[in-house]
Amino acid sequence: MKKIEIKKNFIIPDCGLFLIAGPCVIENEEHTLFIAEELKKISITFSIPLIFKASFDKANRLSIKSYRGPGLDLGLRILKKVKDDLGLPVLSDVHDVCQVEKAGEVLDVIQVPAFLCRQTDLVLEVAKTGKPINIKKGQFMAPWNMYTIVEKALSKGNEKVIITERGTTFGYNNLVVDMRSIPIMKDFGFPVVIDATHSIQTPGAGGEKSGGDSKFAPYIAKAGVAVGADGVFLEVHENPERALSDGPNSLPLSKLPSLIKELLSIYSIVQGGRQ
Repeated sequence: MKKIEIKKNFIIPDCGLFLIAGPCVIENEEHTLFIAEELKKISITFSIPLIFKASFDKANRLSIKSYRGPGLDLGLRILKKVKDDLGLPVLSDVHDVCQVEKAGEVLDVIQVPAFLCRQTDLVLEVAKTGKPINIKKGQFMAPWNMYTIVEKALSKGNEKVIITERGTTFGYNNLVVDMRSIPIMKDFGFPVVIDATHSIQTPGAGGEKSGGDSKFAPYIAKAGVAVGADGVFLEVHENPERALSDGPNSLPLSKLPSLIKELLSIYSIVQGGRQ
């Protein structure tokens, strides 16, 4: 498997199970720093490497009325503060080629959203930064077809690729996770992450917004690790009912420590079985 250096002493997969976590969207600076600091405490307690994630712009909102975030410039300034003040590597998603250069100046990992994973120009531009890339598998993509997306990044000489499973469209307003996709995509030779919170979304089920049921997120996370996921992606919020985006599928921050404990136990068993 390709090794990806996120920062000093944080090299995937040598670091063991890692976590990508944070609120769906940057709500404001104070809230973002609060969540990041709480996540850092948890990551230290359990010795699990953490990449902090929050979006500066949610361009794929269902409704024009939905909150999108603070935008590129302010959002990146807030993420840089998380990076500088707390020493955490940061990840966010880009939705347009014009965002990539500025994002690459701040982000440690640049994410290609699931809906945009087939947008060739976007993938190529992100790859050209030389930064690690998290490519989310489209809800419309078969796992074996994701290698064609990986090849786009490789064509620019960037082998720092992470692939994230986040569910597949299953009829109207629903997703399903085929756990076979994790070992299938791991066979490409790159780290694979299970996105446990987006996978339990019910897209558009809330009328002008997506729904979800966060009680299922721990099951998806544990199943993903059990079949070989190298990392877990979780949207977390201290009060999901008040979250400005993806509240219904966000994991309550208070439930994260017990889940991490279980995930690390499962990971240990899986790795032990491979020795």
